[in-house]
Amino acid sequence: MATTTIDAEVLKKLFLAGAANLEAKKEWINDLNVFPVPDGDTGTNMTLTIMSAAKEVNSLAAPTMQTLSKAISGGSLRGARGNSGVILSQLLRGFTKVVRDYDELDSIIISTAFQKAVETAYKAVMKPKEGTILTVARGMADKILDLSTEIDDLEELLDKVIKYGDEVLEHTPDLLPVLKQAGVVDSGGQGLMQIMKGAYDALMGKEIDYEAVASQGGPSGSSEVSAQGLEEKEIKFGYCTEFIVMLEKPYDAAKEAEFKAYLESIGDSIVLVSDGEIVKVHVHTNHPGLAFEKGLTFGSLTRMKVDNMREEHQERVIANAEKAAKEQAEQAKKDEPKKKYGFISVSAGEGLSEIFKSLGVDYIIEGGQTMNPSTEDMLNAIDKVNAENVFIFPNNSNIILAANQAQSIVEDKNIIVIPTKTIPQGISALIAYSEEASPEENTEAMTEEIANIKSGSVTYAVRDTEIDDKTIKQGDIMGIGDKTILSVGQNIQDVTKDMIEQLAGDDAELISIYYGSDVTEEDANALANAVEAVYPDVDVEVNYGGQPIYYYILSVE
Repeated sequence: MATTTIDAEVLKKLFLAGAANLEAKKEWINDLNVFPVPDGDTGTNMTLTIMSAAKEVNSLAAPTMQTLSKAISGGSLRGARGNSGVILSQLLRGFTKVVRDYDELDSIIISTAFQKAVETAYKAVMKPKEGTILTVARGMADKILDLSTEIDDLEELLDKVIKYGDEVLEHTPDLLPVLKQAGVVDSGGQGLMQIMKGAYDALMGKEIDYEAVASQGGPSGSSEVSAQGLEEKEIKFGYCTEFIVMLEKPYDAAKEAEFKAYLESIGDSIVLVSDGEIVKVHVHTNHPGLAFEKGLTFGSLTRMKVDNMREEHQERVIANAEKAAKEQAEQAKKDEPKKKYGFISVSAGEGLSEIFKSLGVDYIIEGGQTMNPSTEDMLNAIDKVNAENVFIFPNNSNIILAANQAQSIVEDKNIIVIPTKTIPQGISALIAYSEEASPEENTEAMTEEIANIKSGSVTYAVRDTEIDDKTIKQGDIMGIGDKTILSVGQNIQDVTKDMIEQLAGDDAELISIYYGSDVTEEDANALANAVEAVYPDVDVEVNYGGQPIYYYILSVE
């Protein structure tokens, strides 16, 4: 059944869906930002603009077209940031100027609103340039004007308009050389298309997980931005200046023309819009103070913001260069022939991580007892390791399940989870690895080795409890073995020595101690000396683990 009209409730739904889709795609749109200069991130600016309106729209329980239009127009104007944000606010302002007078919207009314939107936005920009969001908006307005008298089904009409908008967007590099040089379409135009597509999905009744869409990035074929085409010398005016004038004096068309002329004399990229109560100002200038002073002649100032575009440009160039280098290195690594074995280990503490790396671990996943890595973390790690057989060492009982789940998902590599429940087990398993052995032989050897390790850790109690026949008070020091709490007391060193005494049998040969971030090297060595005095025939090793929460992690073998 065709949809020929929409009311305020439906328009509210469409607007919020468009805003949500823009929010989901903002980082991808940010990466397209090359024009006119990097004075902010287009996706972020447009999102902040439309979300300011969305907040007001969302608060309307039973909207009329009047109240909805006011919320969209006023909210977007007050929240507008950057050129793209201000232009978007003017598109919305122009659109609502038309629709606010109707209870229901049909194809003709919507077409008229599109025309008004484009007219209002073009008027707001001192020197409109083609190849921008304005071009894309005008293209869609022209298309809906052509089709609105022939097609009354809004679903069909908007589908055709959006497809044409995409065509116009694809041609923006032909209108702006800087876009062609960077190999991207206009970021503001892309942002507008994402709003339209989100609204259309809602019109079609689609339920979209926008968070999931965001994680996927943009559509296929999108290009990474190169900032090298934007030289610093192109930035004639160095400060992106924005503010709002709260009007306190008469402000008519003549005053607005005067204000625009003055801003043009001190800068460019001027956008100046008002709604009778406030004036939104955006200008690129070398003298922000002069713009502020002129604004003060009309009223008080608020939401003042000045960004150094030359500084931001340099930061963007450096960031892009680092990103490109990292991606090239990762790609080069992927292009290399797969090695036979790769290793992934969970670790909490810089010292422990260095130990794992020295044992040949390719990828460290930060985490542990207080921060359990997810299956996605495991999958990301697996993707980074270029090997036919990848061993994973969870080193915590709470992480084994996530590792197993990742194992079940991956198909292009042989994933082997060694069920290590402690850091010492993970270290011992790695020591048992043999390059000459088969995956099955290594798995067997590692699994046997972890069974021979007695592990212990020392931490503090966070609450009162009774467990393992021990009464524990908050703040007590606990020595925890593989299966039970072995020792409780008030002194870290004493509790640790007591725990070692329970772990070390007559056959103990090696005690390895890894001290955490809250223990000094001096205290760790003092502990080792005390242990050696009790067990003179046992080798005692001390290593810096750097782990939080746990004062000591140790093993007996």
